[in-house]
Amino acid sequence: MPQRLPAPTESEITALIDRHLSLEGPLLPILHAIQARFGHVPANAQPLIAAALNISKAEVHGVVSFYHDFREVPAGRHVVKICRAEACQAMGANALAEDTLTELGIAWHGTTANGAVTVEPVYCLGLCACAPAAMVDDRVVGRVDRARMASLLREVGA
Repeated sequence: MPQRLPAPTESEITALIDRHLSLEGPLLPILHAIQARFGHVPANAQPLIAAALNISKAEVHGVVSFYHDFREVPAGRHVVKICRAEACQAMGANALAEDTLTELGIAWHGTTANGAVTVEPVYCLGLCACAPAAMVDDRVVGRVDRARMASLLREVGA
């Protein structure tokens, strides 16, 4: 279950947009600023961004949905990313991912019922020699097997 926070107001969103309008190519910096502030890019922000940049709402949504790091709903208190790149797949990441999602009772991008953990795919963490790899919040972990994943999940309260 995603964290339930009050929806950001139009004035809060507009203030963040205004701070970045002078940049060349401001869309990504605006989206990053909004997500950094609110934990996601809320639906009510997208038309405001589109209007400020004189682009369509579809263009804004396309960017938000294309880049894996942008979220349209808040994540859990902790984010666990499991590498889906070829080296990790060759070392068992697919089974690790399947076991983890089954154990937590969620799908990719889902959040546990207690709001503790969101699980997301990532396409290379740079630990190919220590595959399979995962990331818990900002900590990268190599050689993750079922037992190590279970330990990591216990640490974050899943």
